[in-house]
Amino acid sequence: MARDIQERIKKLIIDRRLPPGSSLPTEPELVELLGASRNSVREALKALQAMGIVEIRHGFGTYVGPMSFAPMVEGLTFRTVAGHYRGEDSLLQLLELREAVETGLIARLAGKASAGDLELLDVLVARMESEAAAGGVAAETDRAFHATLYRGLDNLLLGEVLEAFWDAFHRVRTDLVDVPQDPHTTCSQHREILDAVRSGDALRAEQAIHEHFGNIRARLSSPAPAGGPGSCAIAAGPGP
Repeated sequence: MARDIQERIKKLIIDRRLPPGSSLPTEPELVELLGASRNSVREALKALQAMGIVEIRHGFGTYVGPMSFAPMVEGLTFRTVAGHYRGEDSLLQLLELREAVETGLIARLAGKASAGDLELLDVLVARMESEAAAGGVAAETDRAFHATLYRGLDNLLLGEVLEAFWDAFHRVRTDLVDVPQDPHTTCSQHREILDAVRSGDALRAEQAIHEHFGNIRARLSSPAPAGGPGSCAIAAGPGP
């Protein structure tokens, strides 16, 4: 019964074309509209809130939720942590999932990234080099590089999925393992990805992504002290 009411509330949102933040009918109105009991409506709304589909603001009402991937991140994170403590290679599995998505996308970007995005990616790699010289590349710089790289696809859903994978992977990695970092390798691999995309060579771009994730996978599989911090020179890539 509660599941049926959930579906009917979702249909109401779709039929009325309500964007996130829109006010929904009050609880008494939903009871009358759906012909259901107050408890059933309340239970359905709580379930939908857990999915991010609605937002219950106590004392104010019920609204269309942000429809974010937050529940997906929580699910991926919990599943990966639980699998890790069962002895599974769950963090590697999560990494491979992200690798599969990025490998499938990178060829579409080769030679098609905008001049503005390429300029920002150059800035981010330069920032990585400065951070590497100080001891290690910041996770947020790495994250900004990948987010900027794929926004050229102009697909909001893809961007949100990649952000969800990133959030889950880094939350779990921070909690479970201490992954040694080689700043020199991090810099050079991101420079290679950028140069391959700029050159328009799809195969080179795919290979660069594989090598980048292969390096992370190797470090996850055999965490060991990396060499001293270093930096990488900015290679002059071919023109756009």
